Amino acid sequence: MTLVIAINDLREKHREFLTGFWTLLISVSLSFIAGIYLGSVNEVLLLIPGLMVLVTPSINMRGAIAGILTSRLSSSMHLGAFEVDFKRNSELGDNLCASLILTVIISAVLAIFGKIICLFTDTEVIGVLEMIIISVISGTLAGMLVTVVGVLVSIVCYRKFWDLDMVGAPAVTTIGDIVTLPFIVVTALIVMDLPFTGKAVLGAIVFVMIVAAFISFKRGTRTMLDVLREGLPLLIPLSLLGITAGVLYTSRLESLIAAAAVIILISPFMNGCGSIGGILTSRIGTEMHMGMIDPVLFPQKTVLKHFGENYIYSIIFLPLMGVIAHFAAVLLGITTPGLLLMVVISLLAGILVVTAMNLLGYYTAVITYRKGFDPDNFGVPVVTSSIDLIGATCLLAVMMILL
Repeated sequence: MTLVIAINDLREKHREFLTGFWTLLISVSLSFIAGIYLGSVNEVLLLIPGLMVLVTPSINMRGAIAGILTSRLSSSMHLGAFEVDFKRNSELGDNLCASLILTVIISAVLAIFGKIICLFTDTEVIGVLEMIIISVISGTLAGMLVTVVGVLVSIVCYRKFWDLDMVGAPAVTTIGDIVTLPFIVVTALIVMDLPFTGKAVLGAIVFVMIVAAFISFKRGTRTMLDVLREGLPLLIPLSLLGITAGVLYTSRLESLIAAAAVIILISPFMNGCGSIGGILTSRIGTEMHMGMIDPVLFPQKTVLKHFGENYIYSIIFLPLMGVIAHFAAVLLGITTPGLLLMVVISLLAGILVVTAMNLLGYYTAVITYRKGFDPDNFGVPVVTSSIDLIGATCLLAVMMILL
């Protein structure tokens, strides 16, 4: 009897860690679908100039926007304010509308910024009209699907009494990885094959979508305006990080294709590190709201424990990513640096990224909370956006050193 009680106590003590573990395992496993797909369409990335510039930030923004949604809903659950109600002026309904508005506006911004940065860096790229059409249409379709998944996960966690902080960010970033890339590639192939008249019609539709999003912004409820006023000024500059990462990948595209297993690794690597960082920021945001931790310069014991758990996750999952990416490349018949090198690349680059994510996630929450903002609106977007540039830099640097 005493042993059973001890086992139950131990299980309860590590319940959150195990919830995160199983969520990350499922998340990383599913994200290989996107990684394998990316490896299989490398010829399309070469044929449509600059398309890779949109891939990284688009995937990131899907997860960032849905991450804001699930993080806010998680805090409302912990504070007892959550209800399954989609009406206007409800917590769920208003946050859902704000997410869709953010998706349309940010998709347009990604295309415009992407075109400008490509011109400044002398990176070959398609026309701005094609960029905007591809980004907004693929982004909106993927964003709607990811948002629906985020809402469903939130409702399930609410009804099952699960901690949404441990599930929300990994779930939406994984779905973002899986659905965004195919939407971008298929939309790009369709758009680039259309005559000018077809592109003009799609351009008009996209213009109406953008105008409708801005009108909805102006007429939003208080909750919607809170999300949009804090989200847009944050996500717009953060999108530059993802675009810069896309330019980095584009500049090294031939080297990546020569070691195509690394292309397969990109999606699960970013997803896994982003999910680990997302879990951290969601938990810290909730714990600050509940007064469990203080926004102080030096992390408290509870925060250090969260850091430690993130390193445990990393040591478990990063080598696994390298192994799967290697054997996936072998099965697809594409090039791989070898099993050992893939494991080392994933582990070394990942430890660097997770260290940066720990510090960035914590201090983002501290600064925003001290400034009177809601850390739920900042934590996940900052981490998932920053991971694009930090992850790309670390992954490419380690790859160039070792290969």
